[in-house]
Amino acid sequence: MAAGRPREFDIKQALERAVEIFRQKGYEGASLSDLTEAMKINRSSFYATFGSKENLFHMALDLYTKEGPVQAAVAALNELTARSVIEKLLRVTADSVVNPDYSPGCLTVKGALACSEESDPIKQLLTDLRIQIEKALSTRLEQARKDGDLPESADAVALARYVATLVGGMTIQAANGASREDLEEVITIAMFALSAYK
Repeated sequence: MAAGRPREFDIKQALERAVEIFRQKGYEGASLSDLTEAMKINRSSFYATFGSKENLFHMALDLYTKEGPVQAAVAALNELTARSVIEKLLRVTADSVVNPDYSPGCLTVKGALACSEESDPIKQLLTDLRIQIEKALSTRLEQARKDGDLPESADAVALARYVATLVGGMTIQAANGASREDLEEVITIAMFALSAYK
């Protein structure tokens, strides 16, 4: 039996290029032509390797969560204090959403905020990922409260929601053209507000 033709492209590199297109245009906005052109593959190779646009998005998101900014956000949870966890999370977000090597913003927010019914599974996938990160932050902040690192009256769920709102807002601000310096001002105000949190 003859061996199949070897693949003529690097799958990981193709996925990295797909991440950038999805980050730029969102799931629905990214056409098959946009993707194959960026990935430097033809349609037959696309379908043979990835099967469908939805399957490609799942693979691209998997790469993004394992090797992209999501890992930096998860690592921030290991900081020693609640304050340093929040500050680190905001800083890694700011660094990521205005990284000059990529489109401004974040795939988890820009990927599918608004989409047709047909793309609801993608929207739900991204929503679930954002909620999962927020819950992990809430759990970490609740531990900080139990350890006496946050006031006894602190509401870990509300505080995590506040931080998640800032993270999502910085993503939108970056897409609007905000600079790293602009986002640093947001972080400074947020950390000042946190100092007064009782």
